[in-house]
Amino acid sequence: MQQSEHADATLLLAENSPASLEWFDRDWLKRGNKLCGNSDASGRNPALFFKVDGTDYVLRHYYRGGLPGKVIEDVYLWSGLESTRAYKELQLLEQMQQLGLPICEPVAAKLDRQGFSYRADLITKRLVGCIDLVAALRQGPLSAQRWQQLGQVIAQFHQAGVCHADLNARNIMLNDQQFYLIDFDQGKIRQPDSKWQQANLARLQRSLQKELLRVKGLQWQESDWQQLLKGYQA
Repeated sequence: MQQSEHADATLLLAENSPASLEWFDRDWLKRGNKLCGNSDASGRNPALFFKVDGTDYVLRHYYRGGLPGKVIEDVYLWSGLESTRAYKELQLLEQMQQLGLPICEPVAAKLDRQGFSYRADLITKRLVGCIDLVAALRQGPLSAQRWQQLGQVIAQFHQAGVCHADLNARNIMLNDQQFYLIDFDQGKIRQPDSKWQQANLARLQRSLQKELLRVKGLQWQESDWQQLLKGYQA
């Protein structure tokens, strides 16, 4: 990871990244006709899609969740660069990339510091041709083999000690060949242990159960979960 300072902004670049500070400027992206939409037009804080030199990217701003997010939307306490969420996530993405795990490729992060606080953004390469698991299940059911494949992918992460802080159905992307995990904010590499691994799986199961109630026509049933576990345990 490379670091450069620009007035009140710190730019962090993944290895061989072509990114510059302008890539984080939404007005610059708009003026250059580089914007390609967003991840979810109905979402509260959608990520932006943009294209530079023929490559598709995703720009995501860091927002607080839960009750704190209703009071302080996107400001975090500064306690050193390596303690920031953007630094940690970019570093984790680079580690997972080196391990060959199926993730979106890290590109860059930017930190805007003001005194004892900061705001942050992250850029990754876009998984072109992929949709999230909820969108896929709205189109139709997945086969038993595909659920087993997803279980195997999650097991890959767990065997590498990667704990996803928010493993839910919308943070799983897929195309016809592969599953990917995205959004590793507050994730970490831990000593493999059945306790946190089972908690990870339980979180995903609850997510699917909630989506089944929220999304009309979602093609998911509990027997699919057993197929996922079959792949995970294999």
